[in-house]
Amino acid sequence: MRLWTPLAVLAALVAVIAFRVWTNENLQPLGGQLQDVFTLSISLLVESLPFIVLGIGLSILVQVFVPTSWLVSWLPRNPFARRAIVSLFGMFLPVCECGNVPLARGLMGRGYSVGDSVTFLLAAPIVNPITIITTHQAFGFDDGILVARLAAGFAIANMVGWLLSLHPAPETLLTTRFAKECRMPSTATTQTRLQRVGALFVSESTTLMPALMVGAFIAGALQVGVSRDVLVALGTDPIISVVAMLALAFVISVCANVDAFFILPFAQTFLPGSIVAFLVFGPLIDIKMVALLRTTYTTRTIATIAGVVGLSALALGTVMNSVA
Repeated sequence: MRLWTPLAVLAALVAVIAFRVWTNENLQPLGGQLQDVFTLSISLLVESLPFIVLGIGLSILVQVFVPTSWLVSWLPRNPFARRAIVSLFGMFLPVCECGNVPLARGLMGRGYSVGDSVTFLLAAPIVNPITIITTHQAFGFDDGILVARLAAGFAIANMVGWLLSLHPAPETLLTTRFAKECRMPSTATTQTRLQRVGALFVSESTTLMPALMVGAFIAGALQVGVSRDVLVALGTDPIISVVAMLALAFVISVCANVDAFFILPFAQTFLPGSIVAFLVFGPLIDIKMVALLRTTYTTRTIATIAGVVGLSALALGTVMNSVA
């Protein structure tokens, strides 16, 4: 087992944090933009990293300690009913959307289909109990925001899962590397459970951590360049305000567990449908999430997922704004 790989990732994280501290002390004369980029990037990393580690841990638990027969046999054979149940797994796994990526990878490693994994991946961050509680704390039941978020998250996840289940060659929806990993379960029989835990941790962390770091840095850089004043000026248009919220959700990349509090100040300016579009689209498709998805799904698959989710959120927000 090559232990240097996770240590290298950890060293890189420490170096980034140390560089951020150094810039805070030495780069003040250059202005605040560079400092803001690193502050936002590090905050995204700090916010997401615990959930990534938790997600990797749950993924390992599923792959090593939970029998495959138990994972598959008790679910309904009807694909629609199976995906409906899989989409509710997030109610028992309070993991942010980043942590759901390794867990979805683990599910596919134990026999779940690509459609099943994507259904779980898209529904889990919204039906997550922490997300439900924080959304209720921020908005209560005002304007139907909470109910619309939950219903839309469940419906969109199942719709995307159904669309992907129609693909005649589901393996081609995965990256070559991950598809190869799914086809090579035989090595597990020659390893002890402890060795499998170590091997899986190395594999998952070295795949996901660099993607998270790159995604967080890009998101931080774009946040500095986005003017919120422009977004506020667009907030009263029933269609443009939804588009603006979708763009904001993609760029900000804030965790689903706290995004309701982030967007709450905009509720005074933006229409309810626009807020719901933000709360539905953001946990499913944002910069850091796309970077993480690229470790498992092909670019074409991600584009399909993003297109369906984006158009669904746009339609939902526009309809809500038109009847508000």
